[in-house]
Amino acid sequence: MTLSSLHPHFDAAPALASLWPRGPGEWWTLASLIACAVACALPGAFLVLRRMSMLGDAISHAILPGLAVAFLITSSREPLPMLVGAALAGILSVTLASALAAARRVREDAALGVSFSLFFAGGIVLITLFARSVDLDPGCVLYGLAELIPLDTRPFTLLGMTAEVPRAFPWLLGALLLNLALVLIFFKELTLTTFDTSLAAALGFAPWAVHAGLLASTAATSVVSFEVLGSILVIAMLVGPGATAYLITDRLSRMIAWSCALAALAATLGYALALALETNIAGMVATITGAQFALALLLAPRHGVLAKSYRRLNLAVRIASEDMLSTLYRAHERAAREPALDLAEASSLLEPAALDPSDRVVGSRLACWLARRTITTRRLVRTDPAGTLSLTPLGVEAARETIRAHRLWEAYLATNLGLPQDHLHAPSHRVEHFLTPEIQKRLETELPPEATRLDPHGQPIPRADRPR
Repeated sequence: MTLSSLHPHFDAAPALASLWPRGPGEWWTLASLIACAVACALPGAFLVLRRMSMLGDAISHAILPGLAVAFLITSSREPLPMLVGAALAGILSVTLASALAAARRVREDAALGVSFSLFFAGGIVLITLFARSVDLDPGCVLYGLAELIPLDTRPFTLLGMTAEVPRAFPWLLGALLLNLALVLIFFKELTLTTFDTSLAAALGFAPWAVHAGLLASTAATSVVSFEVLGSILVIAMLVGPGATAYLITDRLSRMIAWSCALAALAATLGYALALALETNIAGMVATITGAQFALALLLAPRHGVLAKSYRRLNLAVRIASEDMLSTLYRAHERAAREPALDLAEASSLLEPAALDPSDRVVGSRLACWLARRTITTRRLVRTDPAGTLSLTPLGVEAARETIRAHRLWEAYLATNLGLPQDHLHAPSHRVEHFLTPEIQKRLETELPPEATRLDPHGQPIPRADRPR
């Protein structure tokens, strides 16, 4: 199935040729999109870290009536009156939310939802009522009209040179530079108040001032971005790049860098695909942002679904391998005490359903199958012609480490906590896989000498300095 079959008006050759801007107007549109996306990503990274992503949503909605009133009064879309109207609307919405929450009958999140929904609805009503008498396009306010950026230009002079520049671009570039300067100058304050508000207050900082500054920066960025992305899709750029970067790295500086890079990439790819498919630019940019998040959620090296699944499976295989080796070790111990015992039972012990509850292998069938392949490949076990499994010298050495950890923990629980013998195995079985040699040495120092030689069941505890 081809794109032409999905879209009857889609022609592959012109579409591929149009993936790159072809004239000054399209380059200005792309530059404006990148500046807008990166400007939103800078405060958005801190909104994600502060778990205030929905506050960005609330701000972008609450400023809508302020934008509408400013436009109705001035009949102009210049950002300065828009900023004033948005600021007043934001202050009123926050005041209303605070008053509702102070009444102690409404939770803070519910108060915020009621406040921004009310203001957003009021903005929609204003737009709808007066759309015929003034040049006010609801689509421009809701999802932006980035396509029209190069059509509205102003003469711009810099270093004695004058050029026709889209009216929105200087404001978007100014928002980007201002947000970048604020992050660089107040990076310490933003970091401290983001991760530990109490410590910031104790050190003499003013968390409320930093919080207010972040909200003001978010509101101002939303205002200058509404013509490009609209008051709805701007939320995607405020939250999406930061949330994606949060999955990729654990360092704040790298998260901010990743957030800006992802925002710029989403703007570039979204614009190229929008040109090729002849669709809304802002919608395609937001779609690319969502695709970035989905890929990071799946493929991120540490927090991605695949990486977490691999680590969980790897841990399950290790635990199952150690359980199998421990089971064979105990079988060999029983055979040494009872020479008449046939070690053929050791093979059946590797199947989870056939295990005695005290020797049960933890893990799924896949983990157990992989564990058996692992210990066989590493030559920790051997199989005789009759199918009987037994430990090799390397297997005995590996099993001794797990058995030692298990029995030391049993001795510790019995000596220091006074647990009865029938309550020792289960907790020790869970802990034995995570007792490092350093922890085992510390356990030995806290146990009497006789408790480090025999466990509470009378079984010998292997020594750490085992012979090679």
